[in-house]
Amino acid sequence: MEPAQSRTRRVSSRTLLAAILCSGSVAARPWQAPSRSGAGSPSDAVGQALFASSCASCHGLDGRGGERAPGVVGNARVQRMSDAEISGIIANGVPDTGMPAFHALTSEQVRAIVEYLRSRQGQEKAQPLPGDPVRGRAVFFGKGECSSCHMMQGEGGFLGPDLSAYGTTRPAKDISHVIINPARIPDPAFRMAVATTRTGERISGIVRNEDNFSVQLQSEDGAFHFLARSDLRKLDYQSKPAMPANYGQKLDRKELDDLVSYIISVGRKAKPDAVSADEDPREEDFQ
Repeated sequence: MEPAQSRTRRVSSRTLLAAILCSGSVAARPWQAPSRSGAGSPSDAVGQALFASSCASCHGLDGRGGERAPGVVGNARVQRMSDAEISGIIANGVPDTGMPAFHALTSEQVRAIVEYLRSRQGQEKAQPLPGDPVRGRAVFFGKGECSSCHMMQGEGGFLGPDLSAYGTTRPAKDISHVIINPARIPDPAFRMAVATTRTGERISGIVRNEDNFSVQLQSEDGAFHFLARSDLRKLDYQSKPAMPANYGQKLDRKELDDLVSYIISVGRKAKPDAVSADEDPREEDFQ
């Protein structure tokens, strides 16, 4: 009888692998088998088209993940798999999970998807750092004041999202763009509000919970404030995102590149830790 720990690990691995791989389908059609000639080649374009029609609805057009499934480009588990392992899962599915067998795809089509995925992974791995991550850390916790809102490896503030894994798969230019041009529409999960009580006290913070009778704010110091709406004179929701929009003026180009490099370097270090040794793909996980 299989040990309970082994059974649990196997189910966990199968479930994760099923979530990792594509969940759509495309009609099989004859075409010429691709050759591994690099991103941007005609064969890569064929693989990209197949990926877009079968996988992008869950994993995103760039393969970095979507609302329904995680990314496959920067996923450490997928990067360590062989081409044959990935092809086998796409073609044959994974028993006892939601991952179906794609019998409608020809072997050439499956190979094209794997070729495109590998080309995307190669682009991610080759991404150079635009600056110095050591200086970037000083910017993050110093002049940039990023740590006043964001957590990085257990250090920093509470108001914004934890950025420890943010740079895992995102290219430098995308991170830089977000810093300089924050979202115009505030993220509902990090919406700011200012509550004014009937006694005139003003409390500013992120709206963590609210209903028809109460609202809970978390202020910059991390403290939670539970407020009954009947005790409030007014509650003003901030229309602008909490992320400052002046980083293009606050930081020069070199400081911005250093900051982006720090975010990416932390993400790269966090990526291998996301998959433990016990969860490495093994042959029995595909049977």
